[in-house]
Amino acid sequence: MIKIVLAVVLAASVLFSYEMDYTKDTECLVRHFKVYKDPKWVAKIELNNGKKVFFSSPKSMIEFYHQPGKWFDVGVKSEDDFKEILVTDFSTLKPINAKGAFYVYGANVTSPAGDDLTPFATYDLAEAYSKTHNGKRIMHFNEISNALIRLLNGRI
Repeated sequence: MIKIVLAVVLAASVLFSYEMDYTKDTECLVRHFKVYKDPKWVAKIELNNGKKVFFSSPKSMIEFYHQPGKWFDVGVKSEDDFKEILVTDFSTLKPINAKGAFYVYGANVTSPAGDDLTPFATYDLAEAYSKTHNGKRIMHFNEISNALIRLLNGRI
């Protein structure tokens, strides 16, 4: 059943054209980095009210996802406020649906935010990258806990 759901999510992410529409002035909400400086790591959450929130990495985006109240000025009360969650596929550099992506944990490549989770559109791409870059595990979005993000941030 999970494979069917993942296949549907992946197919939907291929059918829809996503856009990372940031400028040279766009900053990561969490880290305050200019996101254009390392485009292969950019993530975005678009809210139902039309506001777009950018992140310098998947880790930063997921940190916000798990604790949106920490940035109360954004006005997010729950996941229901999220319209679209995107990450950049590390191999194609194209925006993909974050919830349908596969994330490599423990690789020897770091993002501007440090140790991170490297996103891919397919399991095969994630697996190939994991083998090449000493990845420890391939995870789906719903497996990434706030505790893991705190660990990656050195807060545990």
